[in-house]
Amino acid sequence: MSYPTVNYIGNKEKIVNWISSLIPDDATSFLDVFCGGCSVGYMAKEKGLTVYANDILKINYYIAQALIENNGKIIDATDVDRIFKGEPCEGFMFQNFANQFYFPDECKQLDMIHENIIKIKDKYKRALAFTLIRRSMIRKMPYSRFTIKWEKVVELRDEELSYAKYGRRRHYHNQSFQFHFEDNLKEYNDAVFDNGKKNRAFNLDVYKAIEKIDADIIYLDPPYAGTMNDYFGFYGLLDAYIEGRIVEPFDNNFIDKNTIVKQFDQLFSKLGKYKYWMLSYNSRSKPSKEELLVLLEKYSNNIEVHEMPYAYRVTGKEKKQKDIEYLFVVKNDK
Repeated sequence: MSYPTVNYIGNKEKIVNWISSLIPDDATSFLDVFCGGCSVGYMAKEKGLTVYANDILKINYYIAQALIENNGKIIDATDVDRIFKGEPCEGFMFQNFANQFYFPDECKQLDMIHENIIKIKDKYKRALAFTLIRRSMIRKMPYSRFTIKWEKVVELRDEELSYAKYGRRRHYHNQSFQFHFEDNLKEYNDAVFDNGKKNRAFNLDVYKAIEKIDADIIYLDPPYAGTMNDYFGFYGLLDAYIEGRIVEPFDNNFIDKNTIVKQFDQLFSKLGKYKYWMLSYNSRSKPSKEELLVLLEKYSNNIEVHEMPYAYRVTGKEKKQKDIEYLFVVKNDK
């Protein structure tokens, strides 16, 4: 088993072994309540825990369904033929996003692909198909996020202009969706495995997830307030594509540094049923480590803070100065 290339901003893939080493030995179940690209949930599945992966973004739910809940279904050659069969059509993407993120003919291709994917009867194959077309859409999008102005997209997709200005042709942006889908197919199929547990994926607001799901550990990896953290802006287009409608930003997004202390206090107050809390955060974010400790000490006398130098990749280059990644491990003893 190997976690596939997901290209998710804030992903913990590079430090997941460090997080794994700090999971309490007596835990048997794990709720990743802001699962994002699912690297931590995938690690917990590899570790043999029963995993519950939740995210409010629909596309992240499909990643979780494909890689966490799914124990054996993969996409075969017949499925690929069906997904890319037919004539491009002027559907939702063409009508709403042509010349905003993709060229008109590409939007028509996406509309055809969407119609074919939603006809797949098996929910795990369907989730894996949406996860793979997500990967294809990300590969064709400069900087792998949907907050780039169209003029910049066009510039970066002009291979000669890009080479003259940036020294890179970025030819992969101009490969077809089908090319990227097939290019990543084996990696994603190979990532599907059965750990012998009944794992589940959820598409809920964080508070509804906490109310619904019981586990030994709740792992919290919210957006880091005060940093590059607009996950709806980064990936909301993918939800719109899946749903076939314009979607609205969600509440409880944990991105406003002016209200984040209150939001964390409210969140911590709801975690009483979990034996362990694990919280990932960063030295560049608000609130500070010290402020978080003050909040956590209201709910536990048993708190460990682990630290690791770490720099996130955002635009293809790592920051020269590494920040500190924190992992708060809390035993609920009050």
